Amino acid sequence: MSDSQSHLTRREPTSALRHRRRRTNRVVTAGVWLLGVAALLPLVALFGYVVFQGVGQLTPSLVFRVPAAPGARGGGMANALVGSAILVTIALAIAVPVGVGGGLFLADQPDRRLARVVRLLTDVLGGLPSIVMGIVAWELIVRPSGHFSGWAGGVALGLLVVPLVTRATEEMVRLVPRSLTEAGLALGLSKSRTAMTIVLRTALPGVTTAVLVALARVAGETAPLLFTAFGNPFWSVDPARPIAAIPLQIYAYAQSPFDEWNAQAWASALLLVLMVAALGVGARLVRDARARLLAAVRLRRGRDAR
Repeated sequence: MSDSQSHLTRREPTSALRHRRRRTNRVVTAGVWLLGVAALLPLVALFGYVVFQGVGQLTPSLVFRVPAAPGARGGGMANALVGSAILVTIALAIAVPVGVGGGLFLADQPDRRLARVVRLLTDVLGGLPSIVMGIVAWELIVRPSGHFSGWAGGVALGLLVVPLVTRATEEMVRLVPRSLTEAGLALGLSKSRTAMTIVLRTALPGVTTAVLVALARVAGETAPLLFTAFGNPFWSVDPARPIAAIPLQIYAYAQSPFDEWNAQAWASALLLVLMVAALGVGARLVRDARARLLAAVRLRRGRDAR
């Protein structure tokens, strides 16, 4: 066999293999795109249906007026908007210090027995149904006090946020270079001050993103609030009494026999979806802004070094 024939013999399997790989790549790529579209279709259909049903009732009166009498036209959900803001504020006031502190501890002492126990309990707590948090808050606060309250609702939502913030803080702190901690300690700072002023400050954008994502999750929770805040058709900003919330108002209006309230339930659902989407976009903007800032700092340091 001549050298040219041997060369052609070697090229033919290589060419066939290359074509087969290209076909396989096209098939797999098309399959991935098809699965991605199939995953997005329910979300797009759900969002489109909520917009179709609720956009007609999404008026300023829905935001700035309190609920009207049953069966009457008009009214809004101003009390529910304010109540949700109060409940979320209470939840964050409880969950952020606990979650950030727990995350710092887990990242600083990952191999201690207590850290392993805390990490396990955090994962278990994050996987529990939200209604369980409502029952716990009812047993701890509602039952001893004898009445529903905004404090109980805030505690229930806070219990949902704690594991999310804890695990996110741990992961963000682990990304901080160890050299920064060692530099702080070498300058004479205490371990706690180094963690708060250097480590946490460096990881703050990631922690902020995690808090916003957790806030978006608990903003639409209904089950824990049924046992705690309970809802209130009147204007109330006292967390010691039953308080309204958007998910509770949607739940009550959706099962009412009045068409006006059903329409307002759809509008409120659309408003809640837009609020959650805004929180998600805000979290991404915070992360991207931090990334651009770090890139600019690195670029400037590189120029100064030259």
